[in-house]
Amino acid sequence: MIYESSYDSGRLPYKPDLARGYWSKSSDFIFTGISLAFRLDVFSMAWIVFTYAGCVSVILYIGALFLFVVPLFVMQSFLGQFSSSGFISAFRIAPLFKGIGYISLAVNLGVLTYYSVFAAVPLLYLIHSLRPTLPWSCEGIKHWSYNFTENEVRHLCHILSNDTLPPKKTYFWSVVHQIPSNLFLNSRFNHMKLFEPQSEGFYISWEVLLCTLLTWSLIAAIFYKCNSLEKLSTVLRYSIFTAIILLLIAVIRFALVPQNPWLSLFDFFLPSWDRQLESFASVGIFVISAFGAGWGTIISLASFNKFKTKITQNSWIVCFGQMLVFFCFGYIVYVTDIFYDEIREAYNSKEPDSWVYITKMWILFLSTGSVMAEMSWSNLWCILYYAMLFLTALITISISLLSTLQSIFDEFEGYRTRKTEVSLIVIGLLGICSLYTCSNKGVFLHVIFSNDTVVTQTALNLLLFFVVLWVYGRVRFQRDLEFMLSQSFSTCKIYVLRFVSPLCLIALLLAAIFISVLYHYLGTTVVQIAALLFIVLPWLYVPGYMTYIMLQTTGTFKTRFKRCCRPMDWYPVALEDRQRYEQTMRNTDMTHQLHELEEETMT
Repeated sequence: MIYESSYDSGRLPYKPDLARGYWSKSSDFIFTGISLAFRLDVFSMAWIVFTYAGCVSVILYIGALFLFVVPLFVMQSFLGQFSSSGFISAFRIAPLFKGIGYISLAVNLGVLTYYSVFAAVPLLYLIHSLRPTLPWSCEGIKHWSYNFTENEVRHLCHILSNDTLPPKKTYFWSVVHQIPSNLFLNSRFNHMKLFEPQSEGFYISWEVLLCTLLTWSLIAAIFYKCNSLEKLSTVLRYSIFTAIILLLIAVIRFALVPQNPWLSLFDFFLPSWDRQLESFASVGIFVISAFGAGWGTIISLASFNKFKTKITQNSWIVCFGQMLVFFCFGYIVYVTDIFYDEIREAYNSKEPDSWVYITKMWILFLSTGSVMAEMSWSNLWCILYYAMLFLTALITISISLLSTLQSIFDEFEGYRTRKTEVSLIVIGLLGICSLYTCSNKGVFLHVIFSNDTVVTQTALNLLLFFVVLWVYGRVRFQRDLEFMLSQSFSTCKIYVLRFVSPLCLIALLLAAIFISVLYHYLGTTVVQIAALLFIVLPWLYVPGYMTYIMLQTTGTFKTRFKRCCRPMDWYPVALEDRQRYEQTMRNTDMTHQLHELEEETMT
């Protein structure tokens, strides 16, 4: 036996799931990889990067691709494709660190508990877009803003109708104006303040609740009907293609919103230097979001590839495809910001001693609604736009669920015969846990959780570099990668992976921790408890599993530690590839022994 089996350590052997299947088309991995850029939770808080820097932020993003994004993408793809298993069982490469897989499981489930809000809110707006008059238009707001007064809430329609400002209170003062499409969501919660920990009262929006239940019902129907990977990959492929088409249509239509479209396009591509510097810190958030919600999704998606799939080329295609998706979402955000700035500047020019301020909140979802309300055929554009957002959220949830469920089935053999039942139970539990996001306290739960998951993702990626390149070893990693790809992988790239990429991730981790701590000061008690359960406590899996697995091994502490660090049952699943891998390792060992014999002879 060339590789070490779990029989040698007294543990149960790993039995691969031979019925797990492959992508129905080789391009499905590329499509699903690109769709990981549909990180609506990231755009809900980091849209400012495009508002300030525009397209120049892409230059920083491309630099990050070379330094650590693509290398990390290749490494995760290698783990999944070589082992044909999800993000838990893939750590057979170093069993001592298998607790990382269990951390990922907890984080992924935690993300899914709040991510449904990114489908429920667009679905809510999509349904109301079918009404003859948009509720967030200046005509429609009259029907539900009956409790607003001139002194309490002023909104965009007051500016568009050239209403006079309230009497001045000071010599120079500002008047805050809300956006009707933002106020519409607030009205669904009985006009209570959203995401303010000190605010009193607790209210559940029944409209958001019904949309959340409908979202999880659609997810359950998809996984029930598409009970094989081939069916599910086909549905995902067409859904992703449709979402990208709708996104491009939205970009084209929003490009016509500014008063001078060509000038705004030029400013987006070539902003001023001061605006570029202001966006530098936010680019890292988009960089880490390239790996999807939660952690380990790339590993699970790559596990559905055929063994000889060229992951290096696919990684570059996926990363550039994701960059274009970020670019499209960013341009919509950029144009939306210009729209409100033009209105504000035009109104302020008439009042030199006072000025209005327009409050933009959750700009990609909410503030865009009032922009489309001013377009001709406004109902049509709202239907297309919110259908696109709803579809992208469904895609993200489905892919994250596919990754999580397959990892569970790969690790726990007993669940493989009851995949449909287990999937529906998990979906049902996630749906119940997500009901908190239907309240005024939980609708913006993602703001804190998204930052926490960025911290966890970055820390796990750092651990992955350590496990693969230092514990498993640079030589063995390079050997396995070259065997799988049937092509050479330069040592220079290996050194970038070992030294340059981890340094970049350390800098990103420090920034993410700083931002996360700031946001936690805004969180409610429930949010803090949820973050403790899904983000902090799972880290105990690493030392806990280390202790457990070492107790299952015999010998001294040093012997147990070395044995637990060795790869167990680490081989390709297909019999033909497995036999070739054994032969390759046998030849490598013979070459190593001959090399040692030559050195002894020379001495």
